[in-house]
Amino acid sequence: MSKIQVILTADVAGQGRKGEIVSVSEGYAKNFLLKNNKGIVATPEELKKIENKKIRDAKKAEEEKKKAIEVKALLESKKLSIVGKTGDNGKLFGAITNKEISAELKKEFGLDIDRKKIECTIKSLGEHTVIVKLHTDVKAEVLVVIKG
Repeated sequence: MSKIQVILTADVAGQGRKGEIVSVSEGYAKNFLLKNNKGIVATPEELKKIENKKIRDAKKAEEEKKKAIEVKALLESKKLSIVGKTGDNGKLFGAITNKEISAELKKEFGLDIDRKKIECTIKSLGEHTVIVKLHTDVKAEVLVVIKG
């Protein structure tokens, strides 16, 4: 039984994840992986393509991280002011949501940040720190001032 090297083009249970190089029997490779477009034979050309793609992906990830660090510096250098609806006693009606903060960030800084990346639970007036996830390694702490 001879083994051949296959580059997985999709996650395969029991074998590996997309992009990994696995050594499998020739029959399994031909009858399942290649037939169902879940893998390609690991030729030197294909290995070179994967290496180039990894280099491009690493450069792209580094650029995204640099951009996230720049945005973090911008966000942390300023305060965000939001006017909340209050009652007679000066308490907020409801809470300030991540959706409102996202809209305010777009209005103030022109940044389109997904509301799911904003962590906040603001239920009172005053200054609050809100965490904004800009990248897997970069989180910005934005100072939000809630006024009545």
